[in-house]
Amino acid sequence: MTQATVTTGTAARAVGATKIYGEGDTEVRALDGVDVEFERARFTAIMGPSGSGKSTLMHCQAGLDTLTSGQVFIGDTDLSSLAERDLTLLRRDNVGFVFQAFNLVPTLSALENITLPMDLAGTKPDPAWLDEVIRTVGLADRTSHRPNELSGGQQQRVAVSRALASRPQIIFADEPTGNLDSTTGNEILDFMKKAVDELDQTIVMVTHDPVAAAYADRVIFLADGKIVDEMTDPDAEQVIDQMKRLR
Repeated sequence: MTQATVTTGTAARAVGATKIYGEGDTEVRALDGVDVEFERARFTAIMGPSGSGKSTLMHCQAGLDTLTSGQVFIGDTDLSSLAERDLTLLRRDNVGFVFQAFNLVPTLSALENITLPMDLAGTKPDPAWLDEVIRTVGLADRTSHRPNELSGGQQQRVAVSRALASRPQIIFADEPTGNLDSTTGNEILDFMKKAVDELDQTIVMVTHDPVAAAYADRVIFLADGKIVDEMTDPDAEQVIDQMKRLR
């Protein structure tokens, strides 16, 4: 698969993104003509009330779901133009994922879990980059441990490291601190922000937590499938106030 070189500062974008479930009286517009860009080397949070379309937007933008109409791009590649195999390869090579469930293989060490996607792809990690990622997330002394020997926070650090290890164009995180206590969750968010600020990664995170959103450079607010506001350099109080208005 040949991809165009990205010449802009945009890691991903959606144009007229529309996702409709059902039809007639049961039709639900989960996304209603969304236009949005996600800049490279920036941390963006997506927020909104339950049913606002935030998870649908992330899943469609990441190529995990398809739009009813409109387009989504990773770099300069229109995902709707790709055959299923090419879409799978693009996700593998250019996109990282961090989910609420850690999704680690219990029989593998932390290091083996981190490098697993590259092992499956038959590629070798860049040793210097891998060392830097492991150092940044504070796992240097835990790489030989299996998941059941790690705390929840350490397991999520492994999941974040796995997403970072192949240097993807963009990382999508779906409620990455949802299964963690607040202290551990804040540590993970610190690591993710450090990955953006120090390692030039791009992260898009769906969250319902105003404190988590305050770690982002930018917050996008959805309601009824549409972007209704956005905020740069947010703090938790500003985010809470905006969410109250949306409810």
